Amino acid sequence: MSAVNLLDFDLDALGAYCEQLGEKRFRATQLFRWIHQKGASDFAQMSDLARSLRDKLASRAEVRPLAVLSEQASADGTVKWLFDVGGGNAVETVFIPEDDRGTLCVSSQAGCAVGCRFCSTGHQGFSRNLATGEIVAQLWHAEHELRRRLGTSERVISNVVMMGMGEPLQNYGALVPALRVMLDDHAYGLSRRRVTVSTSGVVPMIDRLREDCPVALAVSLHAPDDELRDELVPLNRKYPLEELLAACRRYLEAAPRDFITFEYCMLDGVNDSEDQARTLLRLVGPHGPVGRVPCKFNLIPFNPFPASGLRRSGAARVQAFAKALIEGDGEGGVVTTVRKTRGDDIDAACGQLAGEVQDRTQAARRMKRAPIAIRPVPPAPETRR
Repeated sequence: MSAVNLLDFDLDALGAYCEQLGEKRFRATQLFRWIHQKGASDFAQMSDLARSLRDKLASRAEVRPLAVLSEQASADGTVKWLFDVGGGNAVETVFIPEDDRGTLCVSSQAGCAVGCRFCSTGHQGFSRNLATGEIVAQLWHAEHELRRRLGTSERVISNVVMMGMGEPLQNYGALVPALRVMLDDHAYGLSRRRVTVSTSGVVPMIDRLREDCPVALAVSLHAPDDELRDELVPLNRKYPLEELLAACRRYLEAAPRDFITFEYCMLDGVNDSEDQARTLLRLVGPHGPVGRVPCKFNLIPFNPFPASGLRRSGAARVQAFAKALIEGDGEGGVVTTVRKTRGDDIDAACGQLAGEVQDRTQAARRMKRAPIAIRPVPPAPETRR
């Protein structure tokens, strides 16, 4: 019989497991703290647990880390790990240090079945969902390895974004227990405002997340209308913009933040005209299909890769697009930021995570669709000094 991986359990599930071993549920809290707060994997070290429990755990359970296949460090301090998840698959996890926070970008699947045109992961196809323990193990390794290197017992990772490989809401059963571990004060104690699930728009699961474990929500929008979004984000054909925006409004009823973050990858001549910015404003404004959606836009520089056939928007075009969103056009402006590219020298930036995927979905064939139409766009006017 294979050993039970304790990283698969949130605190309630660990309590139930301790009861199966004939122990009191409060032992689960002690065990949980050892594993997640102290990074312990050797039961013999867990000195406040009864010897009988430690012996039971040693014979039946384990804290199973992911094997590190490689680690790369960027000139800007970003760190990327490649973790072996078996069967020829590997996933990537990225730590992004900033002055006021440390953010970990976590993967939820080996590959991704959504197939967004601008995402390197999507072009690799899909192999399988990660287990809860494999999601949590990315945080467990990063947090305790970084503490060791920095010589601190203080928390290093303050924010987690489920923006690595995969569509988190298509792995819902494993995602929610992992989120609960991240949020639990006996584990990592992260604020709901500082844990973000990013989705391409799986509408039924957005509604379930609102009920089960509402955290901050980011939506990969990338287009102002259904026609273009159908091409860039194929999931839009199943859950078009009106349905997605309605789900976003419902989510805000329980969300820890009072806005949705819309992510928008800037693609040269595809989705970056000022007219498209104004269409976006109408889409989320009071006269849009579902009424006003409280939101902010995060404009993301596209990180090119050969199979995409797409180009990054120029800096002037990005700034003109942002200016159109911020200033508004009769609908009122929207808070807009331009994401600073981090870790692009180690392929750790947004849309670059690829890992190693034994594809089961014939992604190479599926992605050989007609090229995206590139619209000629006049250059943005120069800013007078």
